[in-house]
Amino acid sequence: MTGDHGIRPAPGPDQPPIPVRLVTFNTHHGVGDDERHDLPRLAKLLASTDADVICLQEVDRYFGGRSEDVDQALLLSRALDMQLAWGPAIDEPRPGLEPKQYGNALLSRLPILISDVHPLPGSGEPRSALRTLLELDGGTLWVTATHLTIRSPEERAAQVATLAGLHSDSMEAGVLVGDFNARPEAAELTALRDRFGDAWELARERDDRAGWRFWQHDGGHTHPAGSPHRRIDQMWVSAGVQVASARVLDGEGASDHLPLVVDLEIPSGV
Repeated sequence: MTGDHGIRPAPGPDQPPIPVRLVTFNTHHGVGDDERHDLPRLAKLLASTDADVICLQEVDRYFGGRSEDVDQALLLSRALDMQLAWGPAIDEPRPGLEPKQYGNALLSRLPILISDVHPLPGSGEPRSALRTLLELDGGTLWVTATHLTIRSPEERAAQVATLAGLHSDSMEAGVLVGDFNARPEAAELTALRDRFGDAWELARERDDRAGWRFWQHDGGHTHPAGSPHRRIDQMWVSAGVQVASARVLDGEGASDHLPLVVDLEIPSGV
C-alpha cells in the first residue's frame, strides 16, 4: 500500500456507513444451460446488477475450445468497464502461447489497492483464494473470493481454515464470497461461522428465485439454476459490516448457478 491509503481520520459519530453492492456468481466458464458459450449474455446479466464489485468463479483464460480459447476475465472487465483482479487456481504454461488458466476473477468499480492469490490445500482439482483490498470513499474493504472442492468435507474444512486465516483482526471490514460447495450450516464451515456472519441470514431484506415454491421461499438457493434447492453460493461478513439486502437473481440461462447480489453497509473510517 502506498501514499496515504493507510492513514484515515477517525470516524465521527454521525458518519454514515458506505454502501457497496457485491455480486458473487459461479459462471460455469460462460456456458449456459443451453450448452452454449455466450460471453455477451453473461456480460449483459452482470451489467444489469449495477454492482460495485463482482466476484466470479469458474472463469477461463485461454483454456481451450469450451470457452473459445479467449481471455474471459479481460473481456468481461472491458465490457463492464471495471478493474480486474485475477486469481488462477489452474495455471498451465504453453510454449509460445498464453498460459492456460482457470480460477477466480474480481471486477471492481472501486480502486483495487492490493491483490494476492493463495493456493488452498487439498487433492484433485487445484483450488485458490483471491484476496483484494478495495478503496472506498472514506474506508476500505477486504474481499476474498474462492471456490472450494467438491471432494470431501474434510478437504473443505482444511480449505476453510486457510481462508479464515487470510483475514486477521487488524484487517477490520471484510467479506468472504464464492461457491463453497456446502450448505452454510455444514460442519466443515465452522471456522467461518466462528468469525463471520452469514450475509443471507443477516440481511434486513431478502428475495430469491424459488419464491413460487412455497416450501422453499426465502431459502437463498442458487444451485442448480433450473431448479434451485442448494445454498452453496454464499457471502460471509466480518463484525460491523451490515447487510441491507440479499437477492438471488434470475440467471437468464447464463450458468448452472444463479447470481447472489448483496447490498453491504461498510463502517466509515476502517
